[in-house]
Amino acid sequence: MADTLPDIAACVFDAYGTLFDFNTAAAGARDELGDDWQKLSELWRLKQLQYTWLRGLAGHHAEFWQVTGDALDFALSQLNIDKPGLRARLMDLYLRLGAYPDVPAMLATLKARGLKLAILSNGSPAMLAAVVRNAGLEGVFDAVLSVEEVGVFKPHPSVYALAARHLQLPPERICFLSSNGWDAHSAKAYGFRVLWCNRFGQAPERIPATPDGEIGQLSELPGWLAG
Repeated sequence: MADTLPDIAACVFDAYGTLFDFNTAAAGARDELGDDWQKLSELWRLKQLQYTWLRGLAGHHAEFWQVTGDALDFALSQLNIDKPGLRARLMDLYLRLGAYPDVPAMLATLKARGLKLAILSNGSPAMLAAVVRNAGLEGVFDAVLSVEEVGVFKPHPSVYALAARHLQLPPERICFLSSNGWDAHSAKAYGFRVLWCNRFGQAPERIPATPDGEIGQLSELPGWLAG
């Protein structure tokens, strides 16, 4: 793998798990969940992703807000957690996820260099607007793009095409970043330059195609784009 990506004009970021820490929702209800908060968070996230893939394959699209709620219902039931008002509290917390600590400074650096910045996410427009606002990142991005524009979840190629179309750039001039290995590999197969932000120490996926590089956190990104 190369250690720099030349001729990049824009950086496009996945939202959940890449810019925003999905664990902060369950962690915010630790007073009710106790030691179960981490297990709930992991199962909630797993089912959320599975439901996007299953809905995409079956042609049964629904907004990510519904998918997120359905995944939470499964996780609560599987873990035998039944507390009045907890579901509503967790869903509200999901709209107020915290950004990872490395995010604000990294975005400021890239913006100062004149790069275009965008989010490309499964999240619905309302969900993304809420989490961007909560993180204090309003006005930072040139575009906040939701799969709702095409009516299918990642990794469908039409989702990745949204970024190229909105930013008016060829895919090879866009650097895409995701903490999800399947997302990073699929974005590369579409034609983006891709850095996999492997926050969770995952093994590489066995699907097309191989990302251009791998970083452990987003603070490393500006160095890849130097010059």
